[in-house]
Amino acid sequence: MAAQPAEGFVTYELKGNVAHVGLNRPAKRNAISDAFVEAIAAAVARAETEAKAAVLFGHGNHFCAGLDLAEHVTKTAIEGVRGSRRWHAVFSGIEHGTIPWISALHGAVIGGGLELAASTHIRVADKTAFFALPEGQRGIFVGGGGSVRVARLTGVARMTDMMLTGRVASAEEAERWNLAQYVVDAGTALDKAHQLAEAAASNAEISNYAVINALPRIQDMAKEDGLFVESFISSFTATSPEAEQRLRAFLEKRVARVKAPGSA
Repeated sequence: MAAQPAEGFVTYELKGNVAHVGLNRPAKRNAISDAFVEAIAAAVARAETEAKAAVLFGHGNHFCAGLDLAEHVTKTAIEGVRGSRRWHAVFSGIEHGTIPWISALHGAVIGGGLELAASTHIRVADKTAFFALPEGQRGIFVGGGGSVRVARLTGVARMTDMMLTGRVASAEEAERWNLAQYVVDAGTALDKAHQLAEAAASNAEISNYAVINALPRIQDMAKEDGLFVESFISSFTATSPEAEQRLRAFLEKRVARVKAPGSA
């Protein structure tokens, strides 16, 4: 299926079982406005209905340079709250939806762009990517979920450093800080993200749902509560018809065993 624009700000293309959602405001470094957020929401909702995994990427030279400050500066306090809560709802639709999302990052991954990337489940950065949270220098504060998502990925101390000093992290630093799980050569992040999305799309849907929804919630629980919930999620997924078919295929040696990287 050819790429299709979604409200002008977003392109959408279905490649097999994988939806490709492209941020499409390159002249503004894909800065996010209110209308842009709604276009992302529409693309996310569509992917949920017809894909088994999705890739999020940016057109042009950057993934996303964050909030459209020209629009934000004219808002009243209550309008700012409503806008922030809308970002939360849309990004939660990615993080706590029914399919895995892989982001392909290049160029600027700044402010709200980093908050958006943090809502995806796996992040692939090419070597041109750079990461920053310049809100402190702009006299504002993160509003797209960064104080929760980014802080949990990097730790509060690392995020505090970024916000107070304007520190900019390279792709390699981002991998060490858990902002990215893969670092690849320039121009190859989208291909790698698609490869990972295809792998995730081949999993049992109930397993994917459990991974992306149960794991983060268990992390928020006390140890014994998390272990208790894990038992129920484990039992529930293992008794699904698809799990039974996959387990039998493994036991009957109709699928390959896990091997060490590079082994024959």
